[in-house]
Amino acid sequence: MTAVEVAVPARAALGEGPTWDTRARRLIWVDVLGSRVHTYDPASGRRTVMTTEQHVGAAKPRAGGGLVVNLRDGVGLYGPAGSDGSTTAGPEGATGAAGGAFRWLHREPVPGRRANDAAVAPDGSLWCGTMRYDEAPGGGTLSRITPDGTVRPILDDVSVSNGTGWSPDGRRVYYVDSPTRRIDVFDIGDDRLPVDRRPFATVEEGFPDGLTVDADGCVWVALWDGGAVRRYTPDGALDRVLDLPVRRPTACAFGGADLTDLYITTARTGLTAPHPMSGSLLVVPGAGKGLPQPEFAG
Repeated sequence: MTAVEVAVPARAALGEGPTWDTRARRLIWVDVLGSRVHTYDPASGRRTVMTTEQHVGAAKPRAGGGLVVNLRDGVGLYGPAGSDGSTTAGPEGATGAAGGAFRWLHREPVPGRRANDAAVAPDGSLWCGTMRYDEAPGGGTLSRITPDGTVRPILDDVSVSNGTGWSPDGRRVYYVDSPTRRIDVFDIGDDRLPVDRRPFATVEEGFPDGLTVDADGCVWVALWDGGAVRRYTPDGALDRVLDLPVRRPTACAFGGADLTDLYITTARTGLTAPHPMSGSLLVVPGAGKGLPQPEFAG
């Protein structure tokens, strides 16, 4: 069994989207169905929780401070938290000390659809995914949104849009539509959009979910219903498996001062007898070497 520790004990219904905020030296993660954005500073142990009345698929740091969030009805921005620690209203009255004033960057509500995973590209744009609550095939999307609110569709027929990550040189992007049981890879064209989609790796046990790319260009992916995180080399060969005590790990990211600790979000939803660690933020110290993640440019 992998040496897994509990970084933050929690009962998240659907923990997701761990992201290391390099400037603030904290980890950001969300509970999608619990409508919460969490932050965790491993050096001090300080934690914050911001609650929104909309389901939140992802939260990423902004270059100007604050967060960009992938919400049920679109993408929004939280400004930096007030220095007095006061809470501020967000969408539908959401409040929390982890974020400041809220505004929509792009709002496009679709009945029966919600936000899911998202990632910031090397150019500072946000690639944001959606899915149907009933996971209907082809009911989700993957889009690219720039800081001025311009949206460019990338894929319009996905089922459960999930992990997205770029190679260290930014020339390839990896992507997961979970029901396909594949990690796919695209080349990045001159217009910064993906071309030539092709299979990169296939998962036989469980479903690929969130992913991250390390400093060696290897792809780490969490396996929903697979109870593990796998690492694939840049040529698609499986070379490492981290077995976990939970059935539903959802995503992974490197963090800590030297980006060597692998943080893993987990879920309790749909489990009749979840493991005590299910819903918590887990960490595998010294698992590898990650890359600094870009901030949203807006």
